[in-house]
Amino acid sequence: MNLFTRKTKIIETILDSLYPSPTSTLYYINEYTLLISVLLTAKSKEKKVNEITKHLFKKIRTPRDMIRFSVDEIKNFIKNIGLYNKKSKNIYDLSTILINKYNNVIPKNISILKSLPGVGHKTASVFLSHVSNVPVFPVDTHIHRMMARWQLSDGKNVKKTEKDAKRIFNKINWKKLHLQIIFYAKEYSPSKKWNVNKDIIYQELLRNNLLEKFSRKVNHRNHQKIKMEI
Repeated sequence: MNLFTRKTKIIETILDSLYPSPTSTLYYINEYTLLISVLLTAKSKEKKVNEITKHLFKKIRTPRDMIRFSVDEIKNFIKNIGLYNKKSKNIYDLSTILINKYNNVIPKNISILKSLPGVGHKTASVFLSHVSNVPVFPVDTHIHRMMARWQLSDGKNVKKTEKDAKRIFNKINWKKLHLQIIFYAKEYSPSKKWNVNKDIIYQELLRNNLLEKFSRKVNHRNHQKIKMEI
């Protein structure tokens, strides 16, 4: 059993015990509202996005509902989250394209999704992980941080981390792991005020001599750098 196999066995065993049946905490009511919710979370806290969408989706459920409002009106709906100026225009343009080009049906092809305004690789991947069996492993700041802390990736960039995650973990578990790792990172291994002694997986990897032993100070500096690069 090689190093990565030993690590992933420990990681997945602990994650399965903590989060056996993870479900998304993002608020949405159909595929269209899901795509909008995921788009809104870019550079924004999910909690804040959920607060807004729980009101927004009472009046907007489809692309046609959305384009009844102007970009400025949409901007006013989402003004309390980051990048709201850009997001409001992208949402309006995206909705128009879905109506005119795709008959209100959101494509399940990642390349087509990424061609829509405001939909990057991560947004497209998260959307597909919810609504399809397309093999995707979306990597956000939390997964990026965990892959670096567990020394499964060098943490240079998110694209490299995603490639490493797909190589290391079994494809059949990607969808579940995406949520499990995010939940674990928030609860046990945050970017700020990280208590290494309470980080269950980190401690178990240390006990099994599966991590290079850096000082806590060095670890903290490295993870601060990772955060800045996101």
